[in-house]
Amino acid sequence: MPWFELISIAVLAALAWLWFDSTAVREIAVREARMACAAEGFQFLDETVAIAGLKPLRDDEGRLTLYRVYAFEYSDTGNNRRPGSIVLLGREVVRLNIGLRLVH
Repeated sequence: MPWFELISIAVLAALAWLWFDSTAVREIAVREARMACAAEGFQFLDETVAIAGLKPLRDDEGRLTLYRVYAFEYSDTGNNRRPGSIVLLGREVVRLNIGLRLVH
């Protein structure tokens, strides 16, 4: 098999892994944001999060993993939209920001 085909297959496999992994991590972010909003008595708007940042970073054990920042909106009165964010390192929530305080 020529090198170009091998490299192409490897790149496609890496992209497929990134897509599947990002889908699972996004679901974690949605669940955690929903639970944090419910705990504060806020309404989690649109029931979704949007990727705001992605970069490789080392975790506490020194393993290379992905650092992801997701943005979402919530309402504290029912008549407004306020920004929130959630940060995950791999599949672990590192920081969740809603209201005027940081959760986690």
